[in-house]
Amino acid sequence: MSAEVAIRIAAFLDANHVVSLATCGPNGPHAASVFYVRDGLALLWVSDPKSRHSAELEADARVAATVAPDCFDFDDIRGVQISGRAHVLTDAFERANARQMLQARYPCLKRMSESPTALREAYQRAEFYRLEPMRLVLTDNSRRFGHKDILELRENSTKAMIQSILAKPIADMQGCL
Repeated sequence: MSAEVAIRIAAFLDANHVVSLATCGPNGPHAASVFYVRDGLALLWVSDPKSRHSAELEADARVAATVAPDCFDFDDIRGVQISGRAHVLTDAFERANARQMLQARYPCLKRMSESPTALREAYQRAEFYRLEPMRLVLTDNSRRFGHKDILELRENSTKAMIQSILAKPIADMQGCL
């Protein structure tokens, strides 16, 4: 069951582009929308290190996030809710990998690195972040009202099994969705 759920969650994340990231700091809760790319079931994004959400996750790595497309009918409601821990990537290889993955998914980021000075410098100052999920919930009202599939990633054996499954391209696993 967890392998099937992981594949469905990964496919859903691949089909969407914006995550609403929630942090909490001295001024209370805060949410920010950012572009992301999936790495296994972790999410990577780039952001200004001085932004509120970046500063708050530096102080407290616990975050919540949701990915959901806009819809009009409640039967169409689908989404993934995530709770986990987020951190800035400090390792040069991890930063380069995150940059490459994000630029491959969002060509506008590649253009930013080649843009006029001010925009290029802002992108160069940005940090790359990673959300390591501990719990993911896939809500899918097309199955039935309030249908939820829950994936707990607290155990290393579960994480390792999921990572090995997700090492294959999702397109190769379409029969599992």
